[in-house]
Amino acid sequence: MKNHLMAWALMLCCVLGLSHSGHSQSLYAVKSGEDINVRLLGTSTLHDWEMEAKSVTGNAEFVFASGSQRELTALKALTFTLAVTDLQSDSKGLDKNAYKALKADAYAQIHYVLSSATLSPETGGYLVRSKGKLTIAGATRDIEMDVHLAVTESGTVTCKGAYALKMTDYEVTPPSFMMGVMKAGDDLTLEFTVVYQMSTGA
Repeated sequence: MKNHLMAWALMLCCVLGLSHSGHSQSLYAVKSGEDINVRLLGTSTLHDWEMEAKSVTGNAEFVFASGSQRELTALKALTFTLAVTDLQSDSKGLDKNAYKALKADAYAQIHYVLSSATLSPETGGYLVRSKGKLTIAGATRDIEMDVHLAVTESGTVTCKGAYALKMTDYEVTPPSFMMGVMKAGDDLTLEFTVVYQMSTGA
């Protein structure tokens, strides 16, 4: 009986070892530069508006097929963090009121962290159906979001997506401008293109 148990344990170790060797996990960090683009799109009683940022931080853990840095098999972790004041429009007045509405003095960052993800191939890359937590103005909500991934020849991973939300869901009061003449709508869309590159020493 003891010999049977030892043989079973040895076989299990071999199976687990083969399963582990079939994939490689790599740690990535957001690559700074012109490839980064985050936009916050909104509406108002006068016209649509947008704010844009070129700087975010974050990390990710991608799982690749054994011996490949192009064939993704899973997304284990992903975060990105955006400083509220990095979002800017072509109007300083709009920026000032938006920062106030988003409580930037108390909550300086918009933050996302992945909870779970399922990955499937699509033309040009991969579709990730993700669940995660988005924090805006100190309020954290569970969200579901589709993210499109593309792995480049240089090994970077580009993540693109968009998420529609309401300010009031995050306890944010839609701001008004020009002495109340212009009032922002409740609906927002957060669009992003974020590029991750392999971390140094990963």
